[in-house]
Amino acid sequence: MNKQKVSSFQLGVLFFVFMTGSSIIFVPGPLIGKAGAAAWLSLLLSGSIGFGILMILLYLHRRFPGLDYIDYSRKLIGNVLTVLLGLLTISYLLHMQAAIVVGVGQFMIGAMMRETPMYAFTSLIFLIAAFTARAGIEVIARMFTLIMLLTSFFMVVVLLFAIPEYQPEQLLPILPKGLTPVMAGAYYTFGFPYSEVFLFGMLLPFAAGKKLKKKLMTTLSISYAANLIVLCAVTVCTLMVFGTSAGAGPYMLYSIARLIEFQEIFQRVESIIGMSLILGSYMKATLSLYVLSLFMAKLCGMKDNHVIIMPLALTGFLMGLVTYDSSSQWGHIVTEIHPLWTGLVLLVPLLVVMVVAMFRPTKT
Repeated sequence: MNKQKVSSFQLGVLFFVFMTGSSIIFVPGPLIGKAGAAAWLSLLLSGSIGFGILMILLYLHRRFPGLDYIDYSRKLIGNVLTVLLGLLTISYLLHMQAAIVVGVGQFMIGAMMRETPMYAFTSLIFLIAAFTARAGIEVIARMFTLIMLLTSFFMVVVLLFAIPEYQPEQLLPILPKGLTPVMAGAYYTFGFPYSEVFLFGMLLPFAAGKKLKKKLMTTLSISYAANLIVLCAVTVCTLMVFGTSAGAGPYMLYSIARLIEFQEIFQRVESIIGMSLILGSYMKATLSLYVLSLFMAKLCGMKDNHVIIMPLALTGFLMGLVTYDSSSQWGHIVTEIHPLWTGLVLLVPLLVVMVVAMFRPTKT
């Protein structure tokens, strides 16, 4: 499974698109609803926790070169505990891939094609993501580099052309209700997207070689910083356009794009940004599916993860159909349950492995 290799730059691109893909769509609106004008402070707080998770993964990667999370977890805490904790992690990863694609489906029927059933979108996205994941990490890295450049360009264009709509006075006051809203926003953004840094513990071994290891920390740190800057920028721009009332809307970057008009030759920009947002979520769904297949294959002792990618995609599609009854219920799951769930099944096992690694010298 680890025969394919990517460069540190390609892994950095994958890290950026994974952290940024769907969060650009879903984070700003609900975050502003929780934290108000201090939403960017919430991002900085939860982002610092996510950066700590990244440093833990890089530390373990240096201690156990060539091994992924499952491999060094078995070395440190044993097979039984690794399997038990891994099954809890898989429960979230299955739900996570469904959540990403369901989010895209809700965006499509809520903002663009209201009369189309959601399964028409989710089935296609899962099918395309599964075929892409089966192509392997090298193909994914090359393909997503081009898509990332395209989607980033359109996002920058939208934010620049929206400058006439900005009202900086709407950024104040920052803390009218104290720190409680900031903590609520940080809780939400910890669950999505910053706790999900954990997943890259399965992808770090694909960047092999001594030279790559030296560059890896710098590259991933830059990618992480770029993600944090992008999310903060979109959130601040949203606040300057809509104020704290942005908390009532779910797709704020798309809403900003709808305001842009440049004479009669530059209109309906929202369709372009809408497709860019869909591509971003598709890239994150593909990476989530690929990591899930790696995680499950390693946990079960399988030699090839490709054989379970299609069944996992089908499972995610079916879960997306039956796990919620309404958009409000889905929003409650993502904003209230996800952060606690990720803390228990992603962060706690990682901390256990790290603590054991620090106090138990292990020959690799």
